[in-house]
Amino acid sequence: MAIEQGSDLLKTVVLLGAGVLAVPLFKRLGLGSVLGYLAAGLAVGPFGLAVFSESQTILHVAELGVVMFLFVIGLDTQPSRLWKLRRQIFGLGLMQVLTCATLLTTLGHLLGLAWPVAFVAAMGFVLSSTAIVMQVLDERGESSSPAGQRIVSILLMEDLSIVPLLAIVAFLAPAPADQEPVSRWVTMGVALSAILGLVAVSRWLLNPLFSLLSKVRAREVMTAAALLVVLGAALAMQWGGLSMALGAFAAGVMLSESTFRHQLEADIEPFRGLLLGLFFIGVGMSLDLPLVLQGWPKLLAGVVGYMLLKGLGVYTVARLTRCNRRDAVLRAAMMAEGGEFAFVLYATAAHAGLIEAEMNAVLNAAVILSMALSPLLLAAVRRALAALPAPPDLSGIRSVDAAAELAPSVLVIGFGRFGQIACQNLLARGIEIAIIDRDTDMIRAAAQFGFNVYYGDGTRLDVLQASGAGTARAVLVCVDDKAATTRIVELIKQSFPLTPVLARAFDRQHAIELLRHGVDYQMRETFESAMAFSLEALRQLGVEASEAAAVGEDIRRRDSERLQMQLNGEAKAALALLHGNRWAPTPLTTPQREGQALNTEAEAVIHGDAEAGPVTAPSRN
Repeated sequence: MAIEQGSDLLKTVVLLGAGVLAVPLFKRLGLGSVLGYLAAGLAVGPFGLAVFSESQTILHVAELGVVMFLFVIGLDTQPSRLWKLRRQIFGLGLMQVLTCATLLTTLGHLLGLAWPVAFVAAMGFVLSSTAIVMQVLDERGESSSPAGQRIVSILLMEDLSIVPLLAIVAFLAPAPADQEPVSRWVTMGVALSAILGLVAVSRWLLNPLFSLLSKVRAREVMTAAALLVVLGAALAMQWGGLSMALGAFAAGVMLSESTFRHQLEADIEPFRGLLLGLFFIGVGMSLDLPLVLQGWPKLLAGVVGYMLLKGLGVYTVARLTRCNRRDAVLRAAMMAEGGEFAFVLYATAAHAGLIEAEMNAVLNAAVILSMALSPLLLAAVRRALAALPAPPDLSGIRSVDAAAELAPSVLVIGFGRFGQIACQNLLARGIEIAIIDRDTDMIRAAAQFGFNVYYGDGTRLDVLQASGAGTARAVLVCVDDKAATTRIVELIKQSFPLTPVLARAFDRQHAIELLRHGVDYQMRETFESAMAFSLEALRQLGVEASEAAAVGEDIRRRDSERLQMQLNGEAKAALALLHGNRWAPTPLTTPQREGQALNTEAEAVIHGDAEAGPVTAPSRN
């Protein structure tokens, strides 16, 4: 093509433009940025528009992105953090990695692959896509949940596994024909020496170096030093006959407890993201599309077989570690695909001569196809589970239905962050309370701290009756779901009108809704904390404690009056009670006499402004 004869600048523009266009589109479709980069590389590569005819040139440069990625992982791999999560990472995570590796390696060998090739092919699928799984968890707000934390721990173990896998690939790689048997041991000795030297430099030289550079107060020098550490460690490992990524990871681990960890991560991040994106684009370019299309039925069957077998392994491990069926099925669907590190592993194996170029193209295509199928598989599984009843896992949990009739003085519905604090004053006075919640993980966690929480859905009338809502002296509704709170208040006030109900409100509009349903007391979940926060700000600014308290009482009075006016349908009039910060024009000198209107229009404006008062923006607090 004519473009092939053009300048390198034009190729750079095309390369960046393809990534900029493809990544947002694929993320919008819910397919993730990795598939976007791969599609961009396929579009401009030899089997697409042929803007680039040699993908290896870009891959050699873009491999530095993988090196920096491993350095950042090393920075996050603090030994103290690993020790705290040792059971989930090295217990659950290692169990899943070994189980799936055994199953997939065996399947590959049964399909005719040699054991080393079957092992490499299997491990590319064992390492799930961190980008895809974390995106799903973040979108659903499950990253910090107990089930989400277990998945994150497994992903961390899989990310850590790439380091020994790269070393294993180097060990399994066939030696040159003219190489003497003793030379392999010499190579291993040199590699070990390089690792020990890197550890020594990282532990005793890098911290003093960065401490000295920080006193210079030159941001670009710190950035250059961070790049020097990463590339220097990679070069040391390469000289030692090991992977560059292994050296970067080791340097990151050595600096993970350093005070400069966050600064180093911030300096490396722009280079890491750009070069890692180029690596995925290079992988997309190297994808042999005619070869894939030629054997697509076998490829698709192989991908489906590997995903099903890996999903079975993930499900088995989840069930053996006491995960309920629903969460186990979701985890299997979420982690059935191959991941980004598969491309790193396959590229390293191909470079070492462990797998042929044709096999490398097929394996890359298989992982790409599995990543593309992953969102579709997860959506289908979620839809199937939504159509089925989801009985909770009540092992070790007492249900309200199974317990005898409760007769507490106070019934607390919801034992999250709000409910846990609300119970403390009652327990301090020795008041008998009963707590119900429908989050089984929360109930088990509460039991470890000495709380007896029953399983029960407060939106069901029979559960409320069994919990003693009809005889309780008060019911505290502390759930964090607006619709559920409203439903519970409505049920109690209809069925047990004499029982006082105190409810947690999400915001001002929700508080008004609860008041219209007859709640006896409502508290917006952020109101009192924001008040205490702002009053402390006044005291920090030098305002006397008594004056700050008087201001707080005035704000509470105004808020209560506003709420009542809004409840009566006087929303616009209630705005006059707000303190606004909009600028209002004032004369430079005090007028000697009151202004007189010269016509009826001016008179209407003057009297209208006086009645309207200051204009402020509405609040949802």
